[in-house]
Amino acid sequence: MLWLGISGVRWWVAIVPERIQRKRTKGWRMPAGAVYVGRGSGWGNPYRVILVRASGPFDVVRGDGVFLAQSTGIETARTIAVERYRHALEQCWKGYPAPSKIRAELAGRDLACWCPLDQPCHADVLLELANG
Repeated sequence: MLWLGISGVRWWVAIVPERIQRKRTKGWRMPAGAVYVGRGSGWGNPYRVILVRASGPFDVVRGDGVFLAQSTGIETARTIAVERYRHALEQCWKGYPAPSKIRAELAGRDLACWCPLDQPCHADVLLELANG
């Protein structure tokens, strides 16, 4: 929380954590205090979207390669992968971070992932659970 004031009047402004898209652009740096939550971190979504053919469809598979669903659209496939991740977190499945750990370690932090900002992403679920 940030306090701003002019001549004795105080307001508070909530700084809301947000999702940041990681980039490979020369000179791009992840903002200070942001946490990388993509694959390879302990926060990564094991549910992957795989393009079957250049024209689609898209498969949603678990990290171990087990097929879960298929969709003709990339956004729908990403939504399925994100909702599977949400379900696993909310049900406290073994191998997934517990909601208490998510709150303790990610609350108030910006989260960085490779997903496009206009597409569904598991980082949005983590932001909700950490700050909700």
